[in-house]
Amino acid sequence: LDEALVLRREIFARRVDTLGVSHERTILTGNNLVISLQNLELWDEARTFARTNLSVARRSLGADHASTLFACKRLSDCLFKDPAANRDYLRFYINAAASTRTVLDLNTGDDLLEAETIMRDVIQRGRRVFGPAHPRTISAEQLLCMVRAKP
Repeated sequence: LDEALVLRREIFARRVDTLGVSHERTILTGNNLVISLQNLELWDEARTFARTNLSVARRSLGADHASTLFACKRLSDCLFKDPAANRDYLRFYINAAASTRTVLDLNTGDDLLEAETIMRDVIQRGRRVFGPAHPRTISAEQLLCMVRAKP
């Protein structure tokens, strides 16, 4: 395995031992571990770990915490970058009369649709927590554009 991954796993284990799994620093370390797993294209492990880390973040820090929003972005990133993800997902469309985005079907279980849904939530929370011009909000909007552009 990649040396960076070995080190990140070791650091994460030490954080869990010293601070506990629900400490903010442990969650941030978990987000970094997800990045290493993605870089090595270990998609299943990255996705599973990102889901677990996000669940812990929501439970311990709350849905609007900056570290929780970052964990959301990590999961979304895993879902849309995985080359095995189903590319024939149902997209959002613009309802011209109401100018609102409408989901065609939320029960598809599709990774790309889930990634898009997560990022829409992150953007909404980011605008409320940080403001619309904050770099974290802007980067979430950029990730959503990438998710939507994925063929």
